[in-house]
Amino acid sequence: MPSQTFHPNRRTLLGGASLLAAASFAPRAAAQETPVPDFSGKSVLITGTSSGFGRLTALHLARLGATVIASMRNLKGGARPEAQELASIAENENLNLTTVEIDVTNDAQVESGVAQAEEIAGGALDVLVNNAGIGLAGPIEINDMEATQLIFDTNLYGYLRMARAVLPKMRGAGEGLVFNVSSQLGRILIPNIGMYCATKFGVEAMFETMAYELAPFGVEVTIIQPGGYPTKIWENGVRYVNALTDRLDDERKAAYAAHIEGARGIFTGEYSTDPMDVPHAIAEIMALPSGKRPLRRPVHPRSDAMTAANAAMAQIQAQVLGGGRFKAWHDAVTD
Repeated sequence: MPSQTFHPNRRTLLGGASLLAAASFAPRAAAQETPVPDFSGKSVLITGTSSGFGRLTALHLARLGATVIASMRNLKGGARPEAQELASIAENENLNLTTVEIDVTNDAQVESGVAQAEEIAGGALDVLVNNAGIGLAGPIEINDMEATQLIFDTNLYGYLRMARAVLPKMRGAGEGLVFNVSSQLGRILIPNIGMYCATKFGVEAMFETMAYELAPFGVEVTIIQPGGYPTKIWENGVRYVNALTDRLDDERKAAYAAHIEGARGIFTGEYSTDPMDVPHAIAEIMALPSGKRPLRRPVHPRSDAMTAANAAMAQIQAQVLGGGRFKAWHDAVTD
């Protein structure tokens, strides 16, 4: 096992150079556009790329030059229409994008899919984007263990499986970046989607802790916190909530009738937001120097509540960790 001796804070080491770089490349006019990053030579594995943020991020990063391994479940030997569409776009635009099969709830597929991705990358992956997830609405009491196990196995344990699979080589390389697509519902609670909130609260806790633990190895963690966007996660969630209510006993079905009806409204919400906000944020953070990447990034035109929640919790964590035995680890990942 690698030594746990902590090396000098990456942020401190990079501080002087970053200040010089910032002075050298600072825009001379407010209207100057942000340079388009070039991710040539960077390898990125993304889960859940059949639709939504995963698909958009795969294409966006590939168009910026990255070697993208886009994973999805039920690949059907490449015959899945969503996989064929990605392959067609990649061929037409000459993108370095490959699809692999990974069901994040399947240990064997995670192991084989990550091994295939590392073979494509020629070693340790530079970036993992944990994105695959499902939406499930309804009051907590109606969620039986089948539904609960499914959503936790996908949204939380799936992220852990993927991280555990890629981290040995990242640690060995002394660098790497793990993105975790969480949600504003990982900090803020709304009734009738509490089980989804619970999984995202778990993502927030698990990967902030992991960020501290990975600091000695040079591997960074960023948690992306989207608000409401027009993706298919809730549309696809209809079948999960329908299956759940079909299994529900008559007493709970009657008692929670109004709640269930309200929960169904989640699937029909309209959004004017642009889901490209998420891949843009991921690309922006990837382009930052190692040691300067944020632990969290809220992504939504209205993120005031999220920013306030993050700031409050960051202050609490600083009080707990900022002056103790984990101070160096904490300082290495604090925004």
